[in-house]
Amino acid sequence: MAVSANLRLTGITLSLVAFWTVIVAKSEEAFAQPSPALTNSISSPEPALGSPRASIWEDGVGEGFRPTTRSIEVSTGVNAGLAIFGSQQSHDLAMIDFSYGHMLGHAWGDGHWYKGNLELRGELFTGAQFSPGTEWFIGLTPHLRYSFATGTRWVPFVDGGAGVTATSIQPPDLSGIFEFNLQVGGGVQWFLTDNVALTAEARYVHWSCAGIHQPNLGLNGITGLLGLSYFF
Repeated sequence: MAVSANLRLTGITLSLVAFWTVIVAKSEEAFAQPSPALTNSISSPEPALGSPRASIWEDGVGEGFRPTTRSIEVSTGVNAGLAIFGSQQSHDLAMIDFSYGHMLGHAWGDGHWYKGNLELRGELFTGAQFSPGTEWFIGLTPHLRYSFATGTRWVPFVDGGAGVTATSIQPPDLSGIFEFNLQVGGGVQWFLTDNVALTAEARYVHWSCAGIHQPNLGLNGITGLLGLSYFF
């Protein structure tokens, strides 16, 4: 049974990696296409070689994102299970996480310490429980993230989301394939270039079915993630 679940999980993960690889490749291809040269130009000392890529920043790195900025992020990490709030077991998980984000307007709070951008994100995650026992899971969660404009390449953020999860984890804490998930946490992005960043994040997570079936004690833990983000 565990072998079948692992094979199914491996297939899902490989499909997701292939999907995001195509997305990133298409984005790079779109940016690489040169702008057509103007044929009616009266005087041009040199032929046009294509327009430079538009900045993702309002006014320099770390000064807030433009409202049209989008992002793709791939992360991996582990969840350290906690037997709290009614849970009888500590569920340790390994996971891979894919997300897409879009800024919701210009930077807010200009002139204040909390200046930053609100971002709507969609997260797809999958992985396996490795203690106690081996089980699979996959989930989809919309998030809201607020990134602070620090004026540096270090951009901290707070993040929260609620979504759905399918899992083979069973009693005593969970009882059905369908579960809800709640997540809240924060982290920091370190921009290696103007639009590529390393991301470190920690979240509190809770899974339960809201009483749809019993038992409904829930899964709780602290998830740590490391990833790479691409902004365009």
